Amino acid sequence: MAEGYDADLEELKRRKLIELQKKMEEERQRRLQVEALLRKIMTPEARERLANLRLVKPELASLVEQQIIALAQAGRLPIPVTDELLKTLLAQIYEQTHRETRIRIIRK
Repeated sequence: MAEGYDADLEELKRRKLIELQKKMEEERQRRLQVEALLRKIMTPEARERLANLRLVKPELASLVEQQIIALAQAGRLPIPVTDELLKTLLAQIYEQTHRETRIRIIRK
């Protein structure tokens, strides 16, 4: 009985490993597609700034990438996106995200 349990457990582990490998490969393919799009949309300096941002704040970098791609595909951004334009976008995003989280205390 223990042998059957061990075989079932090993099979479950094998399936989970295959599923994880598949997800990792899909994520890698998606990342390669995003990087290819960004190479077309952004200047090397802007991509470098975004890469530096990814080291410090990966979630923010992903958000910025998604917004840049969406805006460029909609024709709402000039292509190529320069470093100066990226700085402006980052400042706007920073302002939006920090404006929403401010707490105001009013004393009476």
